Amino acid sequence: MTNALNGSMATLNVSLERDIFLRTLIRELSGTLQDVVGLEEASGFISVVGERMARQLNQDYKSALEVSNLSREQLADVLVDLKKRIQGDFYVIEQDDEKIIFGNRVCPFAEKVVNRPAMCMMTSNVFGTIAANNLGYAKVELQETIAQGASGCRVIIYLKLTEEAEDAEGREYFKGLE
Repeated sequence: MTNALNGSMATLNVSLERDIFLRTLIRELSGTLQDVVGLEEASGFISVVGERMARQLNQDYKSALEVSNLSREQLADVLVDLKKRIQGDFYVIEQDDEKIIFGNRVCPFAEKVVNRPAMCMMTSNVFGTIAANNLGYAKVELQETIAQGASGCRVIIYLKLTEEAEDAEGREYFKGLE
C-alpha cells in the first residue's frame, strides 16, 4: 500500500517546488516580522540580510569584471543584471552623475511581495550598499513598489548628497570597510 501511495504522490496537483517554497518562506517570515515587531523593525532585520548579500554580490561582480571599483555605468549595468538573474525586470530610466532612476516590471519575489513592503529592503540595501561601496555614497528612494500595490517599481539611487537627495524619502548608505 505504501508503494502505491508513494507512486501516486508524484502525480498530485500540488504547486510546490523550491522557488515557490523559498519565496513563500521569505514572504511569511517578513509578514510575521511585520506583524510582531512592526514594519520599521521588520525592514531593519531584512536590511541586515540585504547588506550582507550585497557585499558578496559586489565582490562577485567586481571579480568577474576584473575591476577594483565599479563606475556609475557599470553599477547601473550590474544592478540590472543581478535583478535579471533572479527573475526581476529592472531597467534604467535615466542616469547622470547625481542619480540613477530604475523602473521595474516584475518583482523577483513575484506575487509573494504583495503587502510585504519590508521585502523591498532587499532591493534598497543591495542597491545602496553596492552603490556606496563603489562610489562612496548612495541614498535609495523606493518611490513606487509592487509590494505597495503599484503596477511596477520606481527606484532612485542618489549618488551625491544634493538638495534633491536630501528632500527624498529614503535610506542613506556610505562606503564601508571591505
